Amino acid sequence: MLWTTESMVSDTEGMTDSFDVQHAAKNHLWMHFTQHANFEHADVPVITRGEGVHIYDSAGRQYLDGLSGLFVVQVGHGRAELAEAGAKQAKELEFFPLWTFATEPAARLAERLAHEAPGDLNRVFFTTGGGEAVETAWKAAKQYFKLTGKPEKTKAISRQIAYHGTTHGALSITGLPDIKAPFEPLVPSGRHVANTNFYRAPEHGDDPLAFGRWAADQIEQAILAEGPETVAALFLEPVQNSGGCFPPPPGYFERVREICDTYDVLWVSDEVICAFGRLGETFGATRFGYQPDMITCAKGMTSGYAPIGAMIATDRIMEPFLQPGVSFSHGYTFGGHPVSAAVALANLDVFDREKLNLHVRENEGAFRSTLEKLLDLDFVGDVRGEGYFYGIELVKDKATKESFTDEESERLLRGILTPELFGHGLYCRADDRGDPVIQLAPPLICGQAEFDQMEQIIRAAVTTAQSAL
Repeated sequence: MLWTTESMVSDTEGMTDSFDVQHAAKNHLWMHFTQHANFEHADVPVITRGEGVHIYDSAGRQYLDGLSGLFVVQVGHGRAELAEAGAKQAKELEFFPLWTFATEPAARLAERLAHEAPGDLNRVFFTTGGGEAVETAWKAAKQYFKLTGKPEKTKAISRQIAYHGTTHGALSITGLPDIKAPFEPLVPSGRHVANTNFYRAPEHGDDPLAFGRWAADQIEQAILAEGPETVAALFLEPVQNSGGCFPPPPGYFERVREICDTYDVLWVSDEVICAFGRLGETFGATRFGYQPDMITCAKGMTSGYAPIGAMIATDRIMEPFLQPGVSFSHGYTFGGHPVSAAVALANLDVFDREKLNLHVRENEGAFRSTLEKLLDLDFVGDVRGEGYFYGIELVKDKATKESFTDEESERLLRGILTPELFGHGLYCRADDRGDPVIQLAPPLICGQAEFDQMEQIIRAAVTTAQSAL
């Protein structure tokens, strides 16, 4: 994952505070997914504030936030009402755990999420983030089957290149070998199947319907190979993030539901990115019309103004946990934190008041058509996604779909595109997990002016790359 480069230098001379942020960042701050060696002779970019769809660095330079921070800031930066909701709650009750106790903000939020979720997804288990929500879902599935007389059902299945989190369990479910290797051995029993990248379909590349059936059937084959009596859960994103936004082919999710019902496998819809308006609905399952057994979510629930996540389960899954003497032996100190819950409720009020889901649905076609203009560039092979969530795959040869070598990809993404995009005022993601892509997920308040700006900056950056390689 590519976030920084030596060319992304933030000038801190204009800062009036005597605190040396560069010294602290380089010598004490352990940044996430970061190659710290890049900053031996260069400044660390320092983001100091946000307003609307823009962020600003320590030198006062403005950037369009084309990634909503990290698929998070749905309603935009600088929303005073969300900060005020957190402050008001902190004055009343700053913290209390949900271990045998409830708080009103957590109860209100649980009821609201249950109302928004499809079907009988009525039980909400709060976490502090998405990886914890995935971890919770796998543990819940394991204990559910132990309680219902199927103790051997413990395994999880997910898709190749899919990212589901960094805790040991969630990392085992993740389908990215390179980020798993440093931490092996991981939790056993994670298996990975084909994803839904139709652009590089190994079968039925000329028939989306047949491809969708083929991709779903790979799940059935994996269950049979592992033994249905051993498989507990299937983890799928509505639109797969890692690899560059893979939407579901027609018929895919319908077939997945049939498979899960046939073999009694719990379907977890991992919506850490896709929930809360990213696809124009509160939940991605609603967008694509399927009924999962669990939903995991986080990020956009508070638009990033406070950390929170959740696993939402059906009444069927909760039922054995309601028996006398039984509890789910799992929890987090800060899960469902009252301040975060209050902020989430205020954030969802903004969604309702400003009709942000409707805004995404009304504008997603314009977003797609604006990005598809980039297909006239030699390096742009595919533009794909849904809602306000898109990936632009870069290729060496459009006719053959030949991708870049590892060395070429390194130079293209780290050496050229990342500094070019950021230097021209666009914060987004140039991603090397799978084939190289540029990924976009702007705040949901964006419109045509921001779409045009993103397209123009990406066009300039890719044109520079075409000349340089």
